[in-house]
Amino acid sequence: MKPDRPTILVVDDEPKYVRALKAILNADGYETLGAYDGAEALKIAEQQELALILLDVRMPRMSGFEVCRQVRTFSTVPVVMLTAMAQKSEIVTGLEVGADDYLTKPFSTDELLSRVRAVLRRSHMQALPTRQSVFQTGDLHIHYTRGEVRLGGQQVELTPTEFRLLCELSFSAGCVVPASMLLEKVWGPGYLGDERMVQRVI
Repeated sequence: MKPDRPTILVVDDEPKYVRALKAILNADGYETLGAYDGAEALKIAEQQELALILLDVRMPRMSGFEVCRQVRTFSTVPVVMLTAMAQKSEIVTGLEVGADDYLTKPFSTDELLSRVRAVLRRSHMQALPTRQSVFQTGDLHIHYTRGEVRLGGQQVELTPTEFRLLCELSFSAGCVVPASMLLEKVWGPGYLGDERMVQRVI
């Protein structure tokens, strides 16, 4: 695989669906890998350097929620959940186990690629508007460039979205930050008006 092309892992128990998503992503310049169950997805995530995981929620034996939960024990790779129905309970559960975004099936090619680009852009740490390399207040230390957070000397494990949200709040320490500003900075302009995204993470 070419190192200059981000690698995306597509996980779904339906081979036709995996092939279709891979074809769309390949045509847009991404390298892709496919997995058809949770165990295979975890193995690939542990062995490969991935830029993103597209993860179906409803799979036999191991759900996408459990896969995401286990991925978060060893990786901060962005995860986009693919849900068959836009049920609030599924969306909330996905975000709570560490997902960065979600897509409701069926979705268009344009929507898929737009979400993928947005998540990859947000996860790129060099894009953070850092004013300094480290933020400190009391026992809290945030190392922007390393993506590390320590509280009382202990490292705090955060998802990429949680880390970006904490960084944005630290940039405006001591001030009230409107939810609309956090949505635009952390999730992107496409989420303006959906303050629930901020509430779910906080």
